[in-house]
Amino acid sequence: VQLQASGGGLVQAGGSLRLSCAASGLTFSAYSVAWFRQVPGKDREFVAAIKRSGGSTYYGDSVKGRFAISRDNAKNTVYLQMNSLKPEDTAVYHCAADRDLITSSIGRAESYDYWGQGTLVTVSS
Repeated sequence: VQLQASGGGLVQAGGSLRLSCAASGLTFSAYSVAWFRQVPGKDREFVAAIKRSGGSTYYGDSVKGRFAISRDNAKNTVYLQMNSLKPEDTAVYHCAADRDLITSSIGRAESYDYWGQGTLVTVSS
């Protein structure tokens, strides 16, 4: 199983970026997928998740109303559209997948079996 995150970069505050997480080696439509972010010295922070059907989405409090997660099962890809970016959004963003995710565990990093390598997002003030 491989999860390949991409789309990170340098953007000014107030700008937008779209991250992609491309999956291979699994039946993608059977997996729920999430984005977490991490800065040095801190725990991974839950950003957003989407259930395998794509019908249910979940967001961390710090990104609600600014970020949107979506998926294209035909392309084995999950997207994270990030708008109104703030300097505090600067982090390495990782995607993660799990087949048997339950709603109460969505925000917990230990709930996910597979992780991508991460893509760096830097928001300048």
